[in-house]
Amino acid sequence: MLLFALNATRTFAEEIAATLGVELSAHEEREFEDGEHKARPLVSVRGEDVYVIQSLHGGPDQSPNDKFCRLLFFLATMKENGAARVTAVIPYLAYSRKDRQTKPRDPVTTRYVAKLIEAVGADRVITLDVHNVVAFQNAFRCETVHLDTRRLFAARALALVGDRRVVVASPDPGGVKRAQLFRETIESMLGRPVGGAFMEKRRSAGVVTGNLLIGDVADATVLIVDDLISSGGTMTRAARACREGGAKAAYAFAAHGLFTGDAASALRDPDLAKTFVTDTVPPFRLEKSLVGGRVEIVSAAPLFAETILALHEGNSINALLEGRD
Repeated sequence: MLLFALNATRTFAEEIAATLGVELSAHEEREFEDGEHKARPLVSVRGEDVYVIQSLHGGPDQSPNDKFCRLLFFLATMKENGAARVTAVIPYLAYSRKDRQTKPRDPVTTRYVAKLIEAVGADRVITLDVHNVVAFQNAFRCETVHLDTRRLFAARALALVGDRRVVVASPDPGGVKRAQLFRETIESMLGRPVGGAFMEKRRSAGVVTGNLLIGDVADATVLIVDDLISSGGTMTRAARACREGGAKAAYAFAAHGLFTGDAASALRDPDLAKTFVTDTVPPFRLEKSLVGGRVEIVSAAPLFAETILALHEGNSINALLEGRD
């Protein structure tokens, strides 16, 4: 097994490598005066099981498009040089929110991303908590491994609830299945019933409307679960509705913290007690005072490391993720 990481995701990849007890394989990345670039492995990949790690979030130095282009070229280079199997490890998969047409003649960018990854010869894609799992799996024809945050967040959630009534909520109807799976996990660990709720939500031209909360949250600790936090408006809107519905406290859990725009203000909203995200996207847009205080970062690197090892050794991914065969 060879583990490569492009420079933009090296810190996260080093954590994966450390968990696996291996070194990242050596490679070279060069920038040219005209803006072009190249990357090549500095070790032989012929006949090897190769994993290439690159998260596709924007910033701080490269756009999602820059990172995606570099990933495609590097995956193709692995195949060009005889790798037996190439797996793209993409902690945050850009464009996964654009999985359907919401306006006439809209692109379905998730599918185009999949076609490009397949076109350069990738045999498999691993990612964490995409916007719509069904759309993600249907977009690809190569093997896909979709990880979720249940294992990562469950212990943090249990520490918050104590003996109080618990409700797991989705901030929109599209995330109900994600919230349901998390609720079942918490319910199993607590050994008692956990309630469910979701918010009405409609988005048009970037404007979100809909204020109806479906579900009983009175006197409960509410765990609001989503795939990502961008500006934070969706989470604070849901937290406010829960508090107005009688919830004792509302906590946010999301795999990816993009934290764009005025997210810092949203994270300080008094209706939102605390926010938990993973490190698939480094919190470079946030003030340091928020990280470790109102915002807690939970490392996803061990989950990716265990997944890579299970795949390399041919072990069950279901057993890894859900404790079953």
